[in-house]
Amino acid sequence: MADASNGTPVGRLRWVRIGAAAGIAGPVAFTLAWVAGSLRQPGLSFAAAQISGLAAENAADPWVMIGGFVALGGCAVGFGAALTAGLGGRRAAGPGPALIKAAGVLAIAAGLLRRDHVLLTTGPESWHNHAHDVVSAASYVLLVAGPLLLAWRLRRDRRWRALAVPLGAAAVAAAGLLVAFYAGPHDNWDGTLQRIAVSLPLAAIAAVAVRLLQLDPARLGEPQRDPARRAADADSRGNVRPG
Repeated sequence: MADASNGTPVGRLRWVRIGAAAGIAGPVAFTLAWVAGSLRQPGLSFAAAQISGLAAENAADPWVMIGGFVALGGCAVGFGAALTAGLGGRRAAGPGPALIKAAGVLAIAAGLLRRDHVLLTTGPESWHNHAHDVVSAASYVLLVAGPLLLAWRLRRDRRWRALAVPLGAAAVAAAGLLVAFYAGPHDNWDGTLQRIAVSLPLAAIAAVAVRLLQLDPARLGEPQRDPARRAADADSRGNVRPG
């Protein structure tokens, strides 16, 4: 079935809308999960445990944080696919949406590969604890790189370019905080640094999702370059002489 005005399949438009909503729901669910999990740990301050520790085997109600990881991952995969369609396909969208989807897959894996303890402790660690550390680090990198590449892509589109600078700024700030987080122990600051560093790219993704919901469904995927650039391109094509 197609839209009568422009021939765009109605099912595709509906899918883009659902995926955009997922781009908001995933970050919200993940944030609510770590807030609730942080409040549920007896004898620990709000930011004492890192986010991953809230899903550890000895955490209180670990299923809350595990559910947050899985919800974020599944929604990120759906949102990445919808954003690709909304930006006109894989070539037109660039690598940003694909990185967001990959980050979603790794987020699910990070939630299922649980840490051994709520707090980082010395002593033997299981294979899944080590695997979690590797997977979560890779997920962080993709969560930063995705919005950064999206900012580069969206700056050329007049419907999206207002988001380019905020996306880039959020990605750069998150990268700096993650470097500080992994550089060494900061006593009571580790949990706070991590929460802010993760929240920035998730807020960027949610902002893109909100914008995708606001766009005219009949014009999704159409390139919207600046009129001056279109005129310049047309002029350059008109001045090309056959060899």
